[in-house]
Amino acid sequence: MKAREALKKKTWAVVGDVTNQAKYAYDICEKLEEKNHKVYRINPKDVSDPKVLKSLSDIPEKVDVVNLVINPAKGIDIVKEMKELGLEEVFIQPGAGSNDILEYCEGNNIDVTKGCVLAEYRSMR
Repeated sequence: MKAREALKKKTWAVVGDVTNQAKYAYDICEKLEEKNHKVYRINPKDVSDPKVLKSLSDIPEKVDVVNLVINPAKGIDIVKEMKELGLEEVFIQPGAGSNDILEYCEGNNIDVTKGCVLAEYRSMR
């Protein structure tokens, strides 16, 4: 799936350090919300913010796209959870992918988009 096609999808889960304003995960959430996407913020390490969920299974509805902005060693667990939940589209930010993740997605019918949400929106101006 191409990045621009993914950006047409309305419901996203962003997985990473989503409350730290110095991190890309935070900026991605803000940009997606600015562009009228519904965004679920997921941080497996820290849910001290009431707007942040611990896992994909905590989301009350099926999301269109899961955005990985997380260390690939943790990202593999996220795509495995995606499979369990029947989620079929992952958008992998630079640095968040690995061969293990790509092979798992390919073997489990999870569509992969590699790219940067922020760069895609900048290029659409």
